[in-house]
Amino acid sequence: MSHIHAGRELFLEELREIRVDVSRETRDQLEAMIHVLGRWQKAINLVGKVTLEDIWVRHILDSAQLAPLIPPDAKSLVDLGSGAGFPGLVLAAMRPDLDVTLIESDARKAAYLGEVARRMGLKKLPKMIIGRIEAVPPVKADIVTARALAPLGQLLAWAQPHRSDTAICLFHKGKGWQAELAEAMKEWDIPHQTFSSVTDRDAVLLRIGDFRAKGAADLRDRQPKRRGRKDHDGD
Repeated sequence: MSHIHAGRELFLEELREIRVDVSRETRDQLEAMIHVLGRWQKAINLVGKVTLEDIWVRHILDSAQLAPLIPPDAKSLVDLGSGAGFPGLVLAAMRPDLDVTLIESDARKAAYLGEVARRMGLKKLPKMIIGRIEAVPPVKADIVTARALAPLGQLLAWAQPHRSDTAICLFHKGKGWQAELAEAMKEWDIPHQTFSSVTDRDAVLLRIGDFRAKGAADLRDRQPKRRGRKDHDGD
């Protein structure tokens, strides 16, 4: 059994453990994503090279574990700084009922995202927005996601204009997440739950509700400096 095939089986096993069923159609879509990513990776850096052989766990499973945290009645999702499509495109496959929007400032990565979405044969093609998160028109989605993008306080400032009134945010956070949360809570009131990651014992999934800026300052007008995306080797 090849390493990649073994990774796929582990992906399916881990999702069964958290009571997530993956249809054959969804598996085929994720296989197509991996194939396109491998081809584009030769031209632009989408993920860390050392993670490619373990892509089913390091990237696909790491993204897919968010699926059971999304309410069944959610209608829309926006993925901030989509990069290689994790978690945005994976969740588009796992939840084909969602209207998914991907925001990416790098035109080359946006071209990749467009091609991989088409090759996956998704029932609903995601909307692609090319631009800086803080500069593009508000999306107002029910779910806001981001992975390996920026510190939590910065993520909240970026997420604020793109969420609906009842939105939840789902953020991957790695080792040191407690200190990052404590730092963010100096500026924000953050109702949250933490869920252990199935891919990294030091990481968590943060599920954040109606967060608000503390005091009178309205951080929605803040123009933060954009940070580059990095591979999820730990935040």
